[in-house]
Amino acid sequence: MISKKVVLTGPLGVGKTSLFNRFLYQRFSEEYLSTIGAKIDKKVLDIDGRPLTLMVWDIAGEVTQKQVPLSYFLGASGIIYVFDLSRPATYLDMEQDLAYLRKILPEVCLKIVGNKTDLLEPPTLARVLKDLPHPPDALTSAKTGENVEALFQDLGRALLNPRPTS
Repeated sequence: MISKKVVLTGPLGVGKTSLFNRFLYQRFSEEYLSTIGAKIDKKVLDIDGRPLTLMVWDIAGEVTQKQVPLSYFLGASGIIYVFDLSRPATYLDMEQDLAYLRKILPEVCLKIVGNKTDLLEPPTLARVLKDLPHPPDALTSAKTGENVEALFQDLGRALLNPRPTS
């Protein structure tokens, strides 16, 4: 069976742990608990009839902070960069964060995810999407479960069927 390491990263309080818990355990909590270090668990997905084990790392802290050891990222095949659609401060440093991630892992499959869609009305969400420095690959709500499974399925499909680089 194929196994791939996936890291959830992004600014503080954007819902990385909530996405982790929703995907792995189908649960959500309103209580905010800051992650210390890293939480790791695995889930086997069926990607077009092929089994894929995702080793999912939920890491604490900001992307480029010194508190996040580089070793947490090493060996990752996929990175899910999460920001909070309802808090502009969480996507102000997006380009800098993405540049850092591409520098340390140039071949990684990187998915940019706007989380907390449940907090925005459609007109507000449309306005936020127009103002983002980088378009997201997925819009999710860990609270409702919206697009969470689809996000990981899409990532799994990309990991099993990498595009040739030219």
